Amino acid sequence: MNKAAAPILRNFHDQLAAAYGPQQWWPAQSALEVIVGAYLTQNTSWRAVERSISNLIAHGVMNLDGLRAIAEDELRMLIRPSGYMVRKAAAIKAFVAFLDQQHGGSLARLAAQPTPLVRRQLLALPGVGEETADAILLYALLHPVAVVDEYLRRITDRHGLAGRDHKYAQVQELVHTAFAPDPPDFRLPLLNEFHALVVAVGKHHCGPQPRCEGCPLAAFR
Repeated sequence: MNKAAAPILRNFHDQLAAAYGPQQWWPAQSALEVIVGAYLTQNTSWRAVERSISNLIAHGVMNLDGLRAIAEDELRMLIRPSGYMVRKAAAIKAFVAFLDQQHGGSLARLAAQPTPLVRRQLLALPGVGEETADAILLYALLHPVAVVDEYLRRITDRHGLAGRDHKYAQVQELVHTAFAPDPPDFRLPLLNEFHALVVAVGKHHCGPQPRCEGCPLAAFR
């Protein structure tokens, strides 16, 4: 990781924000919907997730009481459009059980805990890796943590900021360092927008085969 990487990455945010404008992530009506979406979006498209969420809403179970009460096999059918329905249904049920047992069924109580503690608890749950845990922390529980996804890994690698051999925590620390000079009250919305903007440029330009023509970040290469 070169010494200039953090300020360059911070500049990426500004360049992408100017190119794409506000992204208004995460598209959801509640914190719980964000959490369910974070589970469902693993290894599938957001369009598929939207179909699953629509099913849950239509059946009146996009709430903690509904997710507690619904039979797991029925939950599988409702989230089937997102794929891996057996694993994802079990993981969602496990999250609700954890919330009930450890935090009195309250997302507010969970969110009020220190970030490192919440992150450890989330990572101990089935179906939760680092990216999912951090997406839940950032978008549902409003903790200022960076989400490291495949798009960000490609961007940092292709721009010489962090190679593919760097671990998740190293890339995340690079992002945290990039935004550290910003006022604390701004870090949460900045990290929110940064991840969304990375996804936007990733979809348009930084897939498995890069399409650099017209990319807002092309000038940084």
